[in-house]
Amino acid sequence: MNFMSLDRTYFPGVDKKIGLMGVPVGFGAGRKGSELGTIAIRLANIRGSLLIEHIRQLGYEATDYGDVEVVKPEMPAVGGEKIKYLPEMLAVSVNSAQSVKNILRSGEIPVILGGDHSIAIGTFSGISSFFRERNEEIGLIWFDAHADINTPETTLSGNIHGMPFSTLLGYGNEELVNLEGFAGKINPRFCAHVGARDLDLGEKMMIREHGLVDHFFTMSDIDRQGMLACVEQAVAIASQAPAGFAVTFDVDIIDPRFAPGSGTLVRGGITYREAHLALEVVAQTGLMRSFEIVEVNPMLDEHNITVELAGELILSALGKTIL
Repeated sequence: MNFMSLDRTYFPGVDKKIGLMGVPVGFGAGRKGSELGTIAIRLANIRGSLLIEHIRQLGYEATDYGDVEVVKPEMPAVGGEKIKYLPEMLAVSVNSAQSVKNILRSGEIPVILGGDHSIAIGTFSGISSFFRERNEEIGLIWFDAHADINTPETTLSGNIHGMPFSTLLGYGNEELVNLEGFAGKINPRFCAHVGARDLDLGEKMMIREHGLVDHFFTMSDIDRQGMLACVEQAVAIASQAPAGFAVTFDVDIIDPRFAPGSGTLVRGGITYREAHLALEVVAQTGLMRSFEIVEVNPMLDEHNITVELAGELILSALGKTIL
């Protein structure tokens, strides 16, 4: 299906509602700073206006619910731990799940600001739980340079931001896996990953063993087929879910030339325009039920380039176009 040919009436707009929320967690990553992403994106000067003002200009009714409560670690993690800061991550995941469910119950589309990618454990658990209560399944598109599919057994760092995808699939720490009272928050049939270029050996084994190879569109695939073809295939997979799909977008999918403000930079990523194209395609489907952007680290940014880009990408995902 060629989603680029869909009529403009598919774009979200009037009579649509947005619920903005932040999850200022940085302890799931190996470097400090991503916990500052929520406030930085909110306050970024995007062509003269704040993010929420731009969202309203697209025709949305938008409410900012602030940041979820985060229990911060009191002591540094012990070296060699297979899963760092587990009690704190459990607490914030419970809070995040409840917050995102409240937004969905209000008939709003959650727009979630991170924080490192560990926040997806709580946020998507809440999204999945909301639709499960309605006997519906929801898909997921994961944009990222990394697979994030490590488990406590395969991780080389113990950082939870490398484990959220596997956790949502039902593999890993039992407490995190069973958030909201059930395991397997995503049906593998309805999930797709776009942009991977830096995978651990353990992650490669996980992907192969669980039959997910055809659901991963790597940078090699993007080089060969183009971003448009890869995103259309990802959307085709995720949109098979009856309830539509959620999107989680890690800014490190973008090449460091265009997005230097992230703690896990890998050369050879997608370009500025490829990032916008991907989210424009997503917006045109009219099937996105939640959008999340993560791993913006203002401490590592240059001239606020990455922070402002994050805001621009949110707007593309919500339907902003050149004309």
